[in-house]
Amino acid sequence: MRSIVYTKPGDSSVLDLVEREVPQPGPGEVRVRVVVSGVNPTDWKARAGGTYGDGLPFPEITPNQDGAGVVDAVGEGVDTLAEGDRVWLYMAAASRPTGTAQEFTVVPAERAVPLPEGTTFDVGASLGVPAMTAHRALTTHEDGPSRLSPGALEGRTVLVAGGAGAVGHAAIQLARWAGATVVTTISSDAKAALATAAGAHHTVNYRDEDAAARIREIAPDGVDIVVEVSIPQNAQLVADVLANHGVVSIYANNGGDEATLPIRPNMSVNARYQFLLLYTIGAEALSAAAEDVTAALRDGVLPVGEDAGLPLVRFALEDTAAAHDAVEGDAVGKVLIDVASA
Repeated sequence: MRSIVYTKPGDSSVLDLVEREVPQPGPGEVRVRVVVSGVNPTDWKARAGGTYGDGLPFPEITPNQDGAGVVDAVGEGVDTLAEGDRVWLYMAAASRPTGTAQEFTVVPAERAVPLPEGTTFDVGASLGVPAMTAHRALTTHEDGPSRLSPGALEGRTVLVAGGAGAVGHAAIQLARWAGATVVTTISSDAKAALATAAGAHHTVNYRDEDAAARIREIAPDGVDIVVEVSIPQNAQLVADVLANHGVVSIYANNGGDEATLPIRPNMSVNARYQFLLLYTIGAEALSAAAEDVTAALRDGVLPVGEDAGLPLVRFALEDTAAAHDAVEGDAVGKVLIDVASA
């Protein structure tokens, strides 16, 4: 099989296209013929050394956590999946040497989730990190639901920072599906159009208007949940618009590794700041996210493509380095790698 590998951390030039033996699934595992691989910031950051440092945990690593394809072989003890099942994959390369940038990959059975009928592989490969992160961000309010479903966020207002990004896009879709009023901050008319296509009720251009004042017009009592990509840049805005007992779910460090928070405004509303990382949230939260995301798929909630607010940027497997560079360069939309034909 064709596989993308790297044996040392570095820029995208460390990625090589090689031939490898097709792997065999062990007990509790399945082998998936990958059709589409999804690329996220976590993938290039891990490759560059942001996760592993100067050394690698395995002699050779195939990148990319997310993907979609068809179950090709089933290991001993697996009774939840069968050969021929269409699945979406998450955390394929977490604590493992083989991600989805190859023609076949082996994963624990719980990380391969059945794709509902009619859901495309493009959608499946766009889930994983973005959708499951968004799910966690929307379920951390102390008085809010721990699961998402239609009506679960009824009466709540959700602010999504950077609604044109992949996590922001999924957060808008899931929050709207769950009944929330969704507000998102954007930096241009083009990104406002994408966020609106994703389902945002309101867009606020933080470059052209007083974002806090505008958000307070929309939500006089404040926002209940903030899905936050850049707390170093947005700390004051968040403090200005947070509702009493509101939560700020921080899933990224865009804008820097340190932030200064205004104490008094946060104290006055009993604010909660919830940091989250998909790889350490635990099996229960991962399982809940996988189930709820799949339920949303059955309701037709998580489409991708420009008409749905998330343009697709495609690369061939041999161009995985360029795909990583595109994500590192903040390409607008979802970067996908076509690994095989459906």
